[in-house]
Amino acid sequence: MVLKTCGIFRRTMRFHLLIGFFISLAFPCFAQTPWPTFDLQGHRGCRGLMPENTLPALMKALEKGVTTLEMDVVISKDLQVVLSHEPWMSALICFDSTDYPISIKKEREYNLFKMTYQEIMLFDCGSKGNFNFPTQVRMPVCKPLLREALQVTERYIREHKLPQVWYNIEIKSTPDGDKKYHPEPQQYADLVLKVVMDNGLVNRTIIQSFDIRVLKYIASKSLPIKTALLVENKNGVVQNLEKLGFNPDIYSPDYQLLTQEDVLLLHQKNIRVIPWTVNAEADMVKLKTWGVDGIITDYPDVFKGIK
Repeated sequence: MVLKTCGIFRRTMRFHLLIGFFISLAFPCFAQTPWPTFDLQGHRGCRGLMPENTLPALMKALEKGVTTLEMDVVISKDLQVVLSHEPWMSALICFDSTDYPISIKKEREYNLFKMTYQEIMLFDCGSKGNFNFPTQVRMPVCKPLLREALQVTERYIREHKLPQVWYNIEIKSTPDGDKKYHPEPQQYADLVLKVVMDNGLVNRTIIQSFDIRVLKYIASKSLPIKTALLVENKNGVVQNLEKLGFNPDIYSPDYQLLTQEDVLLLHQKNIRVIPWTVNAEADMVKLKTWGVDGIITDYPDVFKGIK
């Protein structure tokens, strides 16, 4: 049972997490870690190597030398912030609480916004693997809480004397999903911000979203948190920025939509360019020669092999 696996892990980590929690209370705000010259972001941890948005994926990404951990968060019925790409149990990667496959037709019935975290953690989202990523290690693992992910990561960094990393947290809201799959944008963002602030990581956090409502709200808070506009449309840089209404810290498009001229234009506006999801070595090399400021990839190990 995945509950047993998660329970054992939590018990062995509890002491360290409590230490991390009290450290964060004592030191709620750290000096800002400078952005790396080139920001290597591990997508959903490192989805090509380990189950996505899980603690093992985050640890593996750190081992592979990422400078930022990218992850998605959703909200549970009891208003816990949970790492997950979909606001439901994906049939692609999850077994149900009785270890049976979930059908595609019924996956949205497992609405995480209608489930408590105690219910969510009964689902195994690692043993099935992901056929799109044949090198991904299969293991029984549940969706972790954001606070747990941050605390475990910070402890791992301290114990292994690794450089501090940034956290790129995607808020998955959509107008159609409001009150159905997630809270309204302000409450959604506030729940995420509280976890980040409680753990003293405001100065090393990026909030990214396709939803401009979220980014506008985050910008209005005047916090030292970076914002990243995710883009998957063909409207172009100028139109997308005009719609947003301000210049985000990062413009983060599907890499196939990006041109070298876009990179130049965005740099003129003092906006960093970090495209997603770049997995082929040839694309990594090309984008780096264009002058992008980083990439989001499922395979950070591939980029680390580039000379």
